[in-house]
Amino acid sequence: MEKLREPLADIALCGLPLALEAMGERWSFMILRAAFNKVRHFEEFLESLGIARNILSNRLSRLVEAGILKREHCADDRRRIEYRLTPKGYDLLPAMLALRQWGEKWEMTAPANPVLCDSRDGLPIAPIAILAHDGRVLEGADLTWREWRDVEAAEKQKLVQSAR
Repeated sequence: MEKLREPLADIALCGLPLALEAMGERWSFMILRAAFNKVRHFEEFLESLGIARNILSNRLSRLVEAGILKREHCADDRRRIEYRLTPKGYDLLPAMLALRQWGEKWEMTAPANPVLCDSRDGLPIAPIAILAHDGRVLEGADLTWREWRDVEAAEKQKLVQSAR
């Protein structure tokens, strides 16, 4: 079988350019990081990030338009607005953690502090990894591109075999 390559020229066939378009740039990631840390109000984002008001306003609007954050009135003061992560926004957590871990591994000269840990046992989370359908950690050499119709056929065949 000939090796299949991802069609790099046709960006409409890839989710990465769409994700990058939704997130924008550095400040969007920093706002998302703050939102994961329970920052909710415009002024809190300003203070926490040291970002210019106009840039913050623009990035918050873009993240709301993309469905990553939602605007809600505060329960205790209806005049104030909170920015909260949507399920779509929460789904970005593994990508954020993978980028953070990469930066810690390759760009930092000292371990990051604080360390993200499992609340159950207090131990650091494992490195974000690419996992096979059965939980095995995969390396670059283990990966290949396949046509969607071939993947569907393989999944159907596996279901038939497991039913026997």
